[in-house]
Amino acid sequence: MEYKDYYKILGVNKKASQDEIKKAYRKLAVKYHPDKNQGNRTAEEKFKEINEAYEVLGDPDKREKYDQLGANWKQYQDTGFGGRAYQGYSPGGSHFYTFEGNPEDLFGGSGFSDFFKAFFGGGAGSRFSQRGFGGFNSDLPGSDLTGEIHVSLEEAYHGTQRIVNLGKEKIRVKILPGAYDGLKLRVRGKGEKSRSGKAGDLYLTIRVDQDPVFVRKGDDLYVDLPVDLYTALLGGEVNVRTLDGLIKMKIPEGVKNGQLLRLKGKGMPVYGKQNRFGNLYARIQVILPKKLTPEQKKLLRKMKEAEKQFI
Repeated sequence: MEYKDYYKILGVNKKASQDEIKKAYRKLAVKYHPDKNQGNRTAEEKFKEINEAYEVLGDPDKREKYDQLGANWKQYQDTGFGGRAYQGYSPGGSHFYTFEGNPEDLFGGSGFSDFFKAFFGGGAGSRFSQRGFGGFNSDLPGSDLTGEIHVSLEEAYHGTQRIVNLGKEKIRVKILPGAYDGLKLRVRGKGEKSRSGKAGDLYLTIRVDQDPVFVRKGDDLYVDLPVDLYTALLGGEVNVRTLDGLIKMKIPEGVKNGQLLRLKGKGMPVYGKQNRFGNLYARIQVILPKKLTPEQKKLLRKMKEAEKQFI
């Protein structure tokens, strides 16, 4: 008789809480449910293993007996078992105990494993057997639905709404300011319904489209800022476009081409955090005049000669 590691089957640690065990079970049960894997014998066997493991670990009393069994497994195995009455060594004690009963034929005659029957019995006394296959469906939600919502960077900045058509109904989904590409929104109870009528959830992934003006990096924004040659040399003020409108920005004297100037708090809102914003970085793009007048050329030559005197 093969030992069953129920913790490994559910993918949880031996110190996992009952809530963690239940969550792991429900996740795996949805994945391997026969309704989603029709004709897949491997998935069917996995589904049975998952339910057998939860039958034990989901019941604190059975889990305690199972945990006690671990260190004494070899002694228990050597006692043998068979028929309707299953006898075995009592972990932590010196006496024997007897279980009676067989698990119901829930899956085409296969039932629980010999390991489960030998140690925990089966039949009507089993929590899983009482539910039966239909009872399991009543505890399992329907399948989740997934989708994508595309928004512009400006919509992501200010927040927006979308109407999502689910076929039988339309729902309004609110997208908070600061939404980022890859953000997942969960709408409870708007997935597909199971046979019992219990619905799964709707998961929507936000896709923020590229903007022709701004580049987003985390909560910060980057924008190119054209500055004429004379303002770059002498300094001054220019208008800078932000997602919240135009603002005045001071340009320091002698600013370099490609230099980044920071506007604090003028970037994207931090998603889920009120009154918190990233920064806006303006990248200086010095615009050279296409054609110089004779007077401008004369002045530039004088500047060039004057510059040589200081070198």
